Amino acid sequence: MTAARTAAGGALLLGVRHHGPGSARAVRAALDTARPRAVLVEGPPEGDALVALAADERMRPPVALLAHAVDDPGRAAFWPFAAFSPEWVAVRWALEHGAAVRFFDLPAAHSLAMMGDPTWDDDEDDDETGDGDDGATAAHSPRGLRRDPLAVLAGTAGYDDPERWWEDVVEHRAGAAGDGDPLAPFAAVAEAMGALREAPDGQPDVAARGREAVREAHMRLRLRAARKEYGEDVAVVCGAWHVPALRAKTTATADRALLKGLPKVKAETTWVPWTHRRLARRSGYGAGITSPGWYGHLFDARDRPVERWMTGVAGLLRAEDYAVSSAHVIEAVRLAGTLAAMRGRPLPGLAETTDAVRAVMCDGSDVPLNLVQDRLIVGDVLGEVPDGAPAVPLQRDLARLQRSLRLRPEALDRELDLDLRKETDAARSRLLHRLRLLGVDWGAPAAGRGGGTGTFRESWRLRWDPELHVRVAEAGVWGTTVLGAATGRAEARAASAEALTDITALAEQCLLAELPDALPRVMKALADRAALDTDVGRLAQALPALARSLRYGDVRATDTAALAEVATGLALRICVGLPPACTGLDTDGANEMRGHLDAVHTAIRLLPGAGAGAGAGAEAAARATAGTRPGTEDVTARWSGVLGVLATRDTVPGVIRGRAARLLLDDGRLPEEEAAWLMGLALSPGAEPADAAAWIEGFVGGAAGPDGTRDRSGGLLLVHDERLLGLVDAWLTGVPAEAFTDVLPLLRRTFSAYGSGVRRTLGELVRRGPAAGGGGPALSEAGAPGFGPGLDADRADGVLPLLRLLLGGEQDDETRLVGVGL
Repeated sequence: MTAARTAAGGALLLGVRHHGPGSARAVRAALDTARPRAVLVEGPPEGDALVALAADERMRPPVALLAHAVDDPGRAAFWPFAAFSPEWVAVRWALEHGAAVRFFDLPAAHSLAMMGDPTWDDDEDDDETGDGDDGATAAHSPRGLRRDPLAVLAGTAGYDDPERWWEDVVEHRAGAAGDGDPLAPFAAVAEAMGALREAPDGQPDVAARGREAVREAHMRLRLRAARKEYGEDVAVVCGAWHVPALRAKTTATADRALLKGLPKVKAETTWVPWTHRRLARRSGYGAGITSPGWYGHLFDARDRPVERWMTGVAGLLRAEDYAVSSAHVIEAVRLAGTLAAMRGRPLPGLAETTDAVRAVMCDGSDVPLNLVQDRLIVGDVLGEVPDGAPAVPLQRDLARLQRSLRLRPEALDRELDLDLRKETDAARSRLLHRLRLLGVDWGAPAAGRGGGTGTFRESWRLRWDPELHVRVAEAGVWGTTVLGAATGRAEARAASAEALTDITALAEQCLLAELPDALPRVMKALADRAALDTDVGRLAQALPALARSLRYGDVRATDTAALAEVATGLALRICVGLPPACTGLDTDGANEMRGHLDAVHTAIRLLPGAGAGAGAGAEAAARATAGTRPGTEDVTARWSGVLGVLATRDTVPGVIRGRAARLLLDDGRLPEEEAAWLMGLALSPGAEPADAAAWIEGFVGGAAGPDGTRDRSGGLLLVHDERLLGLVDAWLTGVPAEAFTDVLPLLRRTFSAYGSGVRRTLGELVRRGPAAGGGGPALSEAGAPGFGPGLDADRADGVLPLLRLLLGGEQDDETRLVGVGL
């Protein structure tokens, strides 16, 4: 005990490794022995007002002190604590034994102000931990020592892995070192760190500049103040690297001079939940450890840690349907012990247990072992903070909504399927969309497990990361409630947005998030921007989002009349400007315009009242005669006219002409005979082979999706219409040899997009050979094989009763079929 108190005027200096379970147990034993009246812990002094919450039973680590600048919430820092962190053990011990507990590191008001300022960059890690252990490669230099002193000690002892060395000398020998003296390990660690930091004159190397210098100067000042108040009954728990600096003989005047003139900001501090995953070094946390889940197990397991660990691994693998028995557990424990003995280790460590699990339980495979690594070695434990912890008003409103909607934040990825016809699910959807608008990406839209495309269902992938607390604090500048903040953020984005696509996307977000107060301003900005934009490509990119928004408004019972008016005007402007924009395009421009063509066609079909059929043209003419404003039927008719122009204009690239003809054919606005005539014209001997191949790609290729990919259903047209297949086959066999090499990549790209079953069927149809006197595969008199000469209306009507039962409601059959996209 005397050796540990000889420094700092008799104060007990306990140098630790952050998040080390061996250090945590040793700290508890040392405090039980010394019984100090005050405990100083490395951390920001602003946390002193919050430290009492650590005694609350609802406070469950891992947790972190979060400090952020009031005027700039994005300027923030965390001080994490796990159950096995020595600092957390010291705080809990002090609260349980009535001792004063204080944080004595540099105040967050200064450290936040220093962020990003190169004046305060130095060789020391900037993770607010102070042991220099940030995972960087060790080097025998002041920079290398400060960054990873344990690596230097491990290398000196002949170890190539600092984690393994620390396990052997600390974690596996806890309670046995120093003949039972609980202070002996700290004296040994302090001596080692003193040797590493020793200057040429034999005195401790005290940093003279940079953040490390002011941190350690502030620590010494706080230590002097504590000794003045409590005498020598003071214990200090800090990173072992700082112990020599605290023992150094410096004056209070010199320390105050270092702190003079430091930059400062107004800061707020609170407790937030943390996760084991964020404690891991691979997450970027400088003082992180490679295996927080393993260290937590070592801290909690009072006896037989290897046996208990192997039992947990077996339980995890069984839950994932791997065949693991108790015999596997017994054999894995034996193998881990044998490996430890062969490697000269006192007990099996993580390396030995992992090797044993791989060999015995995973049959040498890394696939189940990766599961063990992710779920157990690292882990997804999420801490909890009591409601009484300070929080910004927006955070409190979010917590209230999470409780009322039964959406508990979790560190694990999980899927959430919502039925928007249910009020609770609709409220959950609104909350998630509002948070996304605020930049709090708790949830991300995902493809539904059912694969449906209906607008009344949504699927989300949820994951709560501790950093989202910072995002919530940043969003607090927009309002004190989630609804108010999302509204304020949407209005600000509408005022600053310059691109039309940005405003249309914002309008869609406002409808999804149900922000009625923000929508009028967004719509005004949208109308103003749309009126000024003349680029057909940008107009075509903006229309799909508006069409989707109209569908969402229908499902969510939102008034979308103004949105429908803007969408209709946008579609009409596209109809006017598209034909001229499609002339004179190169290959890349033509392919891009083809994507716009598919997107606009899909969007116009989604507009309310679309799909009126062949009579839309007559209705549009009557409305034009009456002088009324064009409606959706007019847009549909005009769009069909535009497609007809594109399909027959020679100056339009082949891929666009072919795609326009295909869209008209799919909508029933182009008779099959005319489609065959257009194909014959495009594939005639006088046509350029490259242009003909592009026409085929546009006609039989799949539609472009929102992400630019093509669907795999384009080849079904050739499967079911052997006349068109015959034309393609006849053209392909007639391509000159010198031109075939040029068109082959384009054709391969087109046909490779088809599913394997479609390609197989096409091959079988072509293998039949041409019909007698014909130019393609044989056709039966009845039409395509397996199909009659036309539609049997009576048989088709037989499905309507079943559809009525499935869809319900009082709508007529045509309305229901349009509603489901049939």
